[in-house]
Amino acid sequence: KTRSLLSVFEEDAGTLTEYTNQLLQAMQRVYGAQNEMCLATQQLSKQLLAYEKQHFALGKGDEEVISTLHYFSKVVDELNILHSELAKQLADTMVLPIIQFREKDLTEVSTLKDLFGLASNEHDVSMAKYSRLPKRKENEKLKAEVAKEVANARRKQHLSSLQYYCALNALQYRKRVAMMEPMLGYTRGQINFFKKGAEMFSKRMDSFLSSVSDMVQSIQGELDAEAEKMRISQQDLIAVNESVYTPDSDVTAPAINRNLIQKAGYLNLRNKTGLVTTTWERLYFFTQGGNLMCQPRGAVAGGLIQDLDNCSVMAVDCEDRRYCFQITTPTGKAGITLQAESKKEYEEWICAINNISRQIYLTDNPEAAAIKLNQTALQAVTPITSLGKKHEVQHPSQTAKNMDNDKIIPSGSAGIQDSTQLIAPGTPIQFDIVLPAMEFLDQNRGGRRANPFGESEDSSKDEQEDSLLQQMFVVRFLGSMAVQSDETCEVIYEAMRQVLAARAIHNIFRMTESHLMVTSKNLRLIDPQTQVTRASFELSTVTQFAAHQENRRLIGFVIHLSETLGEESMSAYVFESNTEGEKICYAISLGKEIIEAQKDPEALAQLMKSVPLTNDGKFMLLNDLSEEDGTMHEGGEESEA
Repeated sequence: KTRSLLSVFEEDAGTLTEYTNQLLQAMQRVYGAQNEMCLATQQLSKQLLAYEKQHFALGKGDEEVISTLHYFSKVVDELNILHSELAKQLADTMVLPIIQFREKDLTEVSTLKDLFGLASNEHDVSMAKYSRLPKRKENEKLKAEVAKEVANARRKQHLSSLQYYCALNALQYRKRVAMMEPMLGYTRGQINFFKKGAEMFSKRMDSFLSSVSDMVQSIQGELDAEAEKMRISQQDLIAVNESVYTPDSDVTAPAINRNLIQKAGYLNLRNKTGLVTTTWERLYFFTQGGNLMCQPRGAVAGGLIQDLDNCSVMAVDCEDRRYCFQITTPTGKAGITLQAESKKEYEEWICAINNISRQIYLTDNPEAAAIKLNQTALQAVTPITSLGKKHEVQHPSQTAKNMDNDKIIPSGSAGIQDSTQLIAPGTPIQFDIVLPAMEFLDQNRGGRRANPFGESEDSSKDEQEDSLLQQMFVVRFLGSMAVQSDETCEVIYEAMRQVLAARAIHNIFRMTESHLMVTSKNLRLIDPQTQVTRASFELSTVTQFAAHQENRRLIGFVIHLSETLGEESMSAYVFESNTEGEKICYAISLGKEIIEAQKDPEALAQLMKSVPLTNDGKFMLLNDLSEEDGTMHEGGEESEA
């Protein structure tokens, strides 16, 4: 019965020990939270004072906020004192009693239990020893010793059991006190905290909190009004046409301002990352005086990209991308290649850079100067409708082809008297690779015409094989027009002037790239991709050829043809080359010399001695062929003029 009752008390003590540990953890958490509250309020007070030291970019209304936060900082400091006192009270009256109960009472019961177990084990051992005493041969001395040992063990077990039983009985009373005393200290500490807080803030804080509340409501009212305005503005912006968000939505007829002297916006910049690889980076560009600036994302200010004074800008074909243009330095060196997102931006950037390059921004009234400059240029070159419409009346069968070739007719008042003698006023300018003079002559003479679809005749291969001279140049077709004279090179310079003026004024920037093959028999324009002949001119019909006096990359020549009815026609063709135009002129001159020398075998032999030959017996030009070949391999290189 005693053992059974003891097991019940021991089970109760074990449950009490486990619960006490859990209760102590909860109380320590409360104390830790209160202690953290003290540290948090102290940090909060410091942060409120630090607001004044922050340098806000927009500091409107900060004076009232700073003074209010200073007062709140003092309030938080006073609250921090109260929280510190509460934390100390919780440590002394809540946590400490439960710790003492666990360390003193529960530990004492556990120790007595161990001692009682040891005494019981000793008693069991002594009884076993006493039970093994022999019956036949009794040893009185041994019997007396064993009996004494059993008596001592029983006395020790009895004493330890009495102490253990008393501790278990006392534990039933002590646990009641241990459960209520910490909560009594916690409740008193909280009541004391709230009493002191009420005494501290009940009177003086009412008016302050009321004024702060009114200020917050006023600010909230301003916010609501501003939010309503922003909501209405958002609705108006969202209700606009979808074309506002669509890039290049007005590609058919964009409203272009050609009088800009400054421009800003996002462009894609082409960067070379290797020999043949490139990357495009979207950056913000803007003009500042005569400089083109670029400001990467995250940068505080922009940096200089290109000096635009005396530079030239021209549209280029680049990596099958739309709206690309290139800025070229005054020395003719290719600068940067940029891409706009729409036709409007593309043309306005080109016009703006073109105006800036002429240093209009240095005048007293730059905008008026830009307008006057464009008006003067428009008087020199004025557009008319497609020449295809004109041909539609004369030759209905050619309507479909001519509709794709827009012509620009310069006004007769643009040139001086000498220029009118060279080029007739009102002469159409052809910008397409389907050359107008060839097309016009084919329509009015009975001879064999060049195929406009780029298919070369079989005889061209034989001519190439029989030719003593073969030299290839990369050129871009700028334009062609009929002329009235081929006596001097001035007609070529005048044609260049009118073609370039027409392109600049009417923003015709795209050019078709071809390979110009110079042989001892003819000049042929070859498609660089399909290798078919676009146009061919007999070298004997080339009466004038010259490079531009300033821009050495511009080359032109005059074709003189005889009509079947005895009439004659002359047309000037203008190209831009990747190499100096003088090299092309030298090749043409050499070809014409070969034609003349072929009539006299001795002259041909003399010419072959004076000019080096290739391994296959053809004439080698006296220029850097490796440079030209390198240019040929760069078929997709943009214009540098």
